[in-house]
Amino acid sequence: MALVMHSYKGNKNSDKAFIAAEFTGVKIDMPSGFEMGVTNKTPEFIKMNPLGKIPVLETPEGPIFESNAIARYVSRLNGDNSLNGSSLIEYAHVEQWIDFSTNEIYGNIFNWFVPRMGFMPYSVPSEEAAIAALKRGLEALNTHLTSNTYLVGHSVTLADIITVCNLNFGFSTVMTKSFTSAFPHVERYFWTLINQPNFKKVVGEVKQTESVPAIKKAGQPAKPKEQPKKKEAAPAAEAPKAVEEEEAPKPKAKNPLDLLPPSPMVLDEWKRLYSNTKSNFREVAIKGFWDMYDPEGYSLWFCDYKYNDENMVSFVTLNKVGGFLQRMDLARKYAFGKMLICGSEGPFKVKGLWLFRGTEIPKFVMDEVYDMELYEWTKVDISDEAQKERVSQMIEDAEPFEGEALLDAKCFK
Repeated sequence: MALVMHSYKGNKNSDKAFIAAEFTGVKIDMPSGFEMGVTNKTPEFIKMNPLGKIPVLETPEGPIFESNAIARYVSRLNGDNSLNGSSLIEYAHVEQWIDFSTNEIYGNIFNWFVPRMGFMPYSVPSEEAAIAALKRGLEALNTHLTSNTYLVGHSVTLADIITVCNLNFGFSTVMTKSFTSAFPHVERYFWTLINQPNFKKVVGEVKQTESVPAIKKAGQPAKPKEQPKKKEAAPAAEAPKAVEEEEAPKPKAKNPLDLLPPSPMVLDEWKRLYSNTKSNFREVAIKGFWDMYDPEGYSLWFCDYKYNDENMVSFVTLNKVGGFLQRMDLARKYAFGKMLICGSEGPFKVKGLWLFRGTEIPKFVMDEVYDMELYEWTKVDISDEAQKERVSQMIEDAEPFEGEALLDAKCFK
């Protein structure tokens, strides 16, 4: 019998074996009509995998489950290839990177993405821990790829296939460009391999996600798409009427901030001035900001993290702020922000300044960005010279700031 993959098209764990098959010349069939939650609950499927999980590969010798095991099997069916290395040490290194990629990359992407989709309990500390661990894994991978085109040796191995499939899961769900840009060698590696013919034939065109998905509230999992109901055939004479009665597509609702009266302050002009001012910052950028600022069209806000006593570890605190800025992506068109991490040792203090379109913090930001409730928000009174000076100091990353050294200063623009 031929090899039969029990899964659905586009499953990233199944892709590992299909890509390996492209390199080894092995044929794998995949029956159509697989329905997750139905097919994998049948007695026939449970006999192949008692947990009812996918993928499962049916072979002449019996079924195999677990995607890495399936990929290993397929990679060895044709001995005339180098997918498992050309020596014992290379074989060990292939296995090393498969384990690394599964535990340090895939596992942490899973723990970031799945709770957001409502399939596991969501908590801020758990997500921050997953993102911090993922960054450590990507940093290690980035360092290795600084001087290596492939993970092992000088050609594609099973380690590359599995790692690229794991990265594809992240690039397509939660790892935005602003997140992955910190790991340029990982980006180069991923986009180079995913576009090689043997990869592309399986995965098709890959696009990087533009935003991290919003958190789905408990009890509101993603709704399955409704299957279109079959319509009864209408008499021929009535066909024109049916066409006339079709509802026109509804225009996409505008963001309420786009409906505000025009403001003389153009946010993009301020962002360009901020980015392009390399010297005399106070005289050029800060003066330019106050010349542009429109208190009727925009508002300024201080924010102070409520739980600074927890900020004992520098990199965890930096990751926490970085995650907040990433989740603020949905407001990029309407906001500018500075986040200062103050102190030379823990506990570090996190203080921020935000410029928002409108006279209040936008409602969609408060609703969608859970971090907002972790901060105390205070509207800036620009008639108070002390508050106005504090705004200027935060924009220019003045150090020391309020008597403390800056561990880091991050800008959202």
